[in-house]
Amino acid sequence: MSEIDEKSREIIKTKIISKLQDIKSFPQFVLETMRKLNDPESSAADVAQSLSRDEGLVLRILKLANSAAYGMTRNITNISEAIALLGYKSVSNIILAATVYSAMDKGLSGYALDRGELWRHSLMVAYTSRQLAKITGKVSTEDAYVGGLLHDIGKVILNDYVRFGYGIIVKMVEEKHIPFTEAEWQVLGFDHAMIGEVLIERWEMPESYRIAVEYHHKPNELPEEKAQYQPLLDTVALANTICLMLGIGLGADGLQAYMFPEPIERLGIKNFDYLLAEMVDFVGDVANDMGDMAGL
Repeated sequence: MSEIDEKSREIIKTKIISKLQDIKSFPQFVLETMRKLNDPESSAADVAQSLSRDEGLVLRILKLANSAAYGMTRNITNISEAIALLGYKSVSNIILAATVYSAMDKGLSGYALDRGELWRHSLMVAYTSRQLAKITGKVSTEDAYVGGLLHDIGKVILNDYVRFGYGIIVKMVEEKHIPFTEAEWQVLGFDHAMIGEVLIERWEMPESYRIAVEYHHKPNELPEEKAQYQPLLDTVALANTICLMLGIGLGADGLQAYMFPEPIERLGIKNFDYLLAEMVDFVGDVANDMGDMAGL
């Protein structure tokens, strides 16, 4: 079988669209908590009231707060105090990571990823994006973290259909020397970045994250009218490439992965080899600290 016929392709498209329509938004308490975290008028007590509906998240935040406050004369046992200590952005990222973890912590045979590998890759890209944001100063570190965490979320939906056409997709990659995502699109009519963008929209998240997800494999194709999102997109795209170069969550779509030089230039990085050497050490340090994140 060298290609999928048009009828089969249309059936696949219909099923993918149907599956997307069945995707629910985040749990209501998560949306409520995130809204309060983004409301400058809300207090730590307001956030704590929403968050208290999930005991697991409360315990995780208390644990991280006590870790951050190591050396203080007493333990932090009050969730409002923990939220105030960590800050709204950090708490928001913890909630987001815990929420998407359940979707990502599974094997994705369509992408040749064992259980936990998508989560590990996504979390490492999030950390790497945040580190790049610190180094370049081009984008908010927390926005970089969220964009990195979500960049591959579309794989969760597209996995079953990629598995169906896996042999064809890989053959196209090897014979035509094209990126996995391009072969994915040619065979299925979708790629995981496109699907991810739809998911982010359904989850009512900011446009900046939708852009980072949709274009992370094609950072030079961002429409001119969306140019304000270029630094975030470049940061996430570069972080993803670095992690793939280091073999973190390589999977099938790491085949023919391309390093775009333009994001490096736009981010003002003068010596990429030196940066990459620094990131090798950074990634190693992060791997030792990832146990504090959801599910690890």
